[in-house]
Amino acid sequence: VQLQASGGGMAQTGGSLRLSCAASGRAFSRYVVGWFRQAPGKEREFVAGIRWSDSSTAYADSVKGRFTISRDNTVNTVYLQMNSLKPEDTAKYYCAADGAWRISYNWRTYTYWGQGTLVTVSS
Repeated sequence: VQLQASGGGMAQTGGSLRLSCAASGRAFSRYVVGWFRQAPGKEREFVAGIRWSDSSTAYADSVKGRFTISRDNTVNTVYLQMNSLKPEDTAKYYCAADGAWRISYNWRTYTYWGQGTLVTVSS
């Protein structure tokens, strides 16, 4: 599976961005897809995840109510809609996929990774 993340950029506090994670090589149908982020000097952290088969989702507490993860079967893409952005959301965002059933919060359990896309939120 090859993953291509896109949609990052700059936003002001309170603004919105939508990230996309497009898969090629194999459909997502049996995968869990997660979004992670890493700020300079910090550990990579889980943001949100979705199980493709039944659209079950999970979110980090820090983004609940502000971010929404979704999928589009027709274009084999997972989205992360980010609203009410805060400066602390500034990071490089990565999408990842794994064939496990459970949505893991641990980035080390994911097999496939996209290249990352930078999100910068100014105050």
